[in-house]
Amino acid sequence: MRIPAIKTFILCMSIACAAPAVRADTLVKIGVAGPLTGSQAASGKDNERGARLAVDDLNARRMTLGAQPLRFELISVDDQSDPKAGVTAAQKLVDSGVIAVIGHWNSGVTIPASKIYNDAKVIMITPAASNPALTEPGYPYVFRLTTDDNVLGAKMADYALNTLHLKRVAVIDDRTAYGSGVADVFVATAKKLGIDIVTREYSTDHTVDFKAVLSKIKPAKPDGIFYGGYYGQAAYLARQMRDLAVNGVLMGGDGLCVGEFPRLADGALDKKMYCPQGGTPLGALPEGKRFETRFKAAYGVNPDQKGPSFYAATMMIGDAISSAQSLSPEALDKTLHQTTFNTLFGQVRFDQRGEWIKAPMTVYWSAGGSIVPVD
Repeated sequence: MRIPAIKTFILCMSIACAAPAVRADTLVKIGVAGPLTGSQAASGKDNERGARLAVDDLNARRMTLGAQPLRFELISVDDQSDPKAGVTAAQKLVDSGVIAVIGHWNSGVTIPASKIYNDAKVIMITPAASNPALTEPGYPYVFRLTTDDNVLGAKMADYALNTLHLKRVAVIDDRTAYGSGVADVFVATAKKLGIDIVTREYSTDHTVDFKAVLSKIKPAKPDGIFYGGYYGQAAYLARQMRDLAVNGVLMGGDGLCVGEFPRLADGALDKKMYCPQGGTPLGALPEGKRFETRFKAAYGVNPDQKGPSFYAATMMIGDAISSAQSLSPEALDKTLHQTTFNTLFGQVRFDQRGEWIKAPMTVYWSAGGSIVPVD
């Protein structure tokens, strides 16, 4: 017999016809910060792509906390490579409720931003900022997934002497926290090794005309120039070294190791520009080729200098949540300090200062239109 609709409604109210409750996902916000406009935008966009690919992978895992599904969301901000804009961007991310931030790119931006994150108990992992001053305050929520300038600058001084056999080197730095920091370490180590620093000159992170500086350097006949700064300005320097017939190699820190450099330099100093990077070359990693293929399929371009590192750092946040079984900042911080993570770059463990223990490093050069590991 057919039950009238009104009776069906009464039966459902008295028994169990109610629809099962739908459990909403817990939203986990992760921030990524870097230069999305300006002369370093190519690097910022590469970094953002790496973090975004990681968030997609974390969501594909269908992670849960207890029985509660998690959904990850990436919030990207532009710090314009400017400390003031970076502080504003950092506060914006904190106010948006992120549990972690991957970034920033520049040391001069990362250092002031790190205090904002630490005070708010927001995890910050920078795969790029290398100035040692970042971890000197001992902020518990600050981590670095790369080597610092003490390693990078010292390595290039050793490389200059023992591999390139340079005896006389001129130094230029752009007066940023990154540029002056890596140059200071290079100069101190080079002098200890017996390299003659023939002159030290200065520019800014917006300099495009190095002709006056090079005119001062050229009479000293250096075997090479060490530039403390970023790839955009280094490309102008390389072109003007060629134009003014300033012979010798160009060296720098990891700020020069960006795929845009050969194009911006118009091919100048092919196989004569050397720079270091923290980490192992992507092609030498077990999952490197697969990552490169997936990255290009997603974005139509190959990953550049730090895209893989921003991916790895973002994945570490997901792994920390899974290991800690918590979203609390205290639990995540403890887990990041005490856990060995299996990442794209192999095993990673942080010390109590937030530094990557025994971080690997590789020397690259500009060759054939690309930045590749030295043979």
